[in-house]
Amino acid sequence: MSASPLPQRRDWLSILAKAPPERLAALLPDLPPHEWLRAPETGTVMVQGRISATGAPFNIGEMTVTRCALRLPCGTEGHGHVQGRSHAHASRAAALDALMQTDPAAHAPLIETLRLEAQTAREARAARAAATRVEFFTLQRGEDT
Repeated sequence: MSASPLPQRRDWLSILAKAPPERLAALLPDLPPHEWLRAPETGTVMVQGRISATGAPFNIGEMTVTRCALRLPCGTEGHGHVQGRSHAHASRAAALDALMQTDPAAHAPLIETLRLEAQTAREARAARAAATRVEFFTLQRGEDT
């Protein structure tokens, strides 16, 4: 029995999109042979929110994203959508998406490494925020009668 199951595609796409671009570059310095289905392009998307997470949606504003799609020689397609203007980040995310579909067991440790690094960063950020937490106490005076 393995320590952790293989991640699902939506999970690894999320991890790849949120990974620091320089970290992806270190893990995948060169793209595998591929053909572009959609070369990297930058645009904007509308970001929506909900009051109390259940109310009617409302537009918060626009966010810059870069997307691309590629096909490996074996025919597997990979897609990358990332926040910002980094064409290299979107390209590496698309390549890793395709590689994960081709041989998930071989590339899952890479995704797991990125997931653990993101979790560690979240925990460190939460610890820094917790250190600044202020506890307020309400003192109540006696009844004035």
